[in-house]
Amino acid sequence: MSPFSLMYYLTEHSAVKFVKKAFGEKEVEAVLERLDRLTHDEARTTASQTLEVVYGLVQNMNVVIDGEQTHSTYSLSSVEYSSL
Repeated sequence: MSPFSLMYYLTEHSAVKFVKKAFGEKEVEAVLERLDRLTHDEARTTASQTLEVVYGLVQNMNVVIDGEQTHSTYSLSSVEYSSL
């Protein structure tokens, strides 16, 4: 183990120990579980929005290829992005 990785491990270990001691181990675990849940929710939301965009693009391509005029209920400008 290099001195840098040992120092990194000890620093990280000390920080985790400090946070658990300062806030209580159960509270830290609860916060980490909530953060994990929120991360998964955000990933699902992003995947859903991506699928909507791809579906809209495919629909638009089909219109161009077939030369048909249809009214799509979905447009790229309707996608809203939110930040955490």
